[in-house]
Amino acid sequence: MSSTLDHHGTAGPAQDDASPAPGHSNVAPSEIAVGVVIGRASEYFDFFVFGIASVLVFPPVFFPFRDRLHGLLLSFVVFALAFVARPFGTALFMAIQRRWSRGTKLTAALFLLGSATVGMAFLPGYETLGWRAIALLAFFRVLQGIAFGGSWDGLPSLLALNTPKGKRGWYAMLGQLGAPIGFMLASALFLFLHTQLSSEDFLGWGWRYPFFVAFAINVVALFARLRLVVTEEYTQAMEERELEPIGIIEMLRKQDYNIVLGAFAALASYALFHLVTVFPLSWITLGSTQSVNDVLLIQVIGAGVGILGTVTSGFIADRIGRRTTLGTLAFLIGIFSFFAPWLLGGSRVAQDAFILIGFALLGLSYGQSAGTVTSNFPIRFRYTGAALTTDVAWLIGAAFAPLVALGLSSKFGLGAVSIYLLSGAICTLGALRLNKALESRD
Repeated sequence: MSSTLDHHGTAGPAQDDASPAPGHSNVAPSEIAVGVVIGRASEYFDFFVFGIASVLVFPPVFFPFRDRLHGLLLSFVVFALAFVARPFGTALFMAIQRRWSRGTKLTAALFLLGSATVGMAFLPGYETLGWRAIALLAFFRVLQGIAFGGSWDGLPSLLALNTPKGKRGWYAMLGQLGAPIGFMLASALFLFLHTQLSSEDFLGWGWRYPFFVAFAINVVALFARLRLVVTEEYTQAMEERELEPIGIIEMLRKQDYNIVLGAFAALASYALFHLVTVFPLSWITLGSTQSVNDVLLIQVIGAGVGILGTVTSGFIADRIGRRTTLGTLAFLIGIFSFFAPWLLGGSRVAQDAFILIGFALLGLSYGQSAGTVTSNFPIRFRYTGAALTTDVAWLIGAAFAPLVALGLSSKFGLGAVSIYLLSGAICTLGALRLNKALESRD
């Protein structure tokens, strides 16, 4: 195996401590952080609207010809398509940015995302269009994935290179706050609609409303992000930092090792991600051990716990180090995996505990999962490298988690959840250890 120098040259983690040289453009970290939070929250709201609808809406609306379990499994197949398409979206829109501009790329990506989301809101069900309704749902989901890949604006990379020493963990977690915030808003909106509407009205038209809201949020977020992205200061800072849209072939040829290592280093977080958000809603409602409204309510509370955990991760990481934080949380997720079957398969209190504890671990872990290893990339490759690393982590860690967990658990029991989580924790610990060993050897 070649050394890390073969893959990332002389630029190692010490680059994170770099500060703008005299005469360079200073972009305030707080301004970048605002753009990051707004952008990620809007994307994750869109993301979780589809995830929740995959459990509550799509089985009866698009797969009424199958029983509840198999309707859920088919919904989760469609759910996974976006993660498969996401790397292709990254490649496509990096080419668009090289040809035109960063603003053009972001506008086109969010326009595509909004169009796909609104398209889903107008889709008739299976009883009207038959298999064509399913094909269109899958088509729009693929478009969402392509748009997610293209929506990378480089703000997290710029933020990492402009934060003061000793505050890396704090500013890193700000970019991750979008996930629990987006999930909380999506869950709360579905809870309100499911509580206020009859089952007939909810499945007839009520479920479409969150998709319209997602489109509106994306429009607002687009202007908020463009206001920062297209400024002269931001553009100059990106150019000075050499944060460039590198071609995918060149990235894979020169930085494939760092992409894979970075994705596996965050795998525990991504494996846990859908197993405390989308999967519990499917499993609990399938077993009818709690009402949909009760599960949605505890998940809204869980998202609040996740927000607190994410914020706390910033304080912890700045004291003990981001890699130590991520490794410790991977170990705790591994321990949690052994209790998952007992909690999720237990009483209502036990199921609620699974969700709340899971969100606490997710917040603490996910808060530091981005960029812990991407500092291995030379600065020139970091813009595209961070995007591809995230794409791969989502694909191998989270894309098929609800499908695999539900399919195996329904057949063999909830021990499958333990195996899935434990494998993610082991991969993270192994990747972090390997990265440390390669750094020491260099």
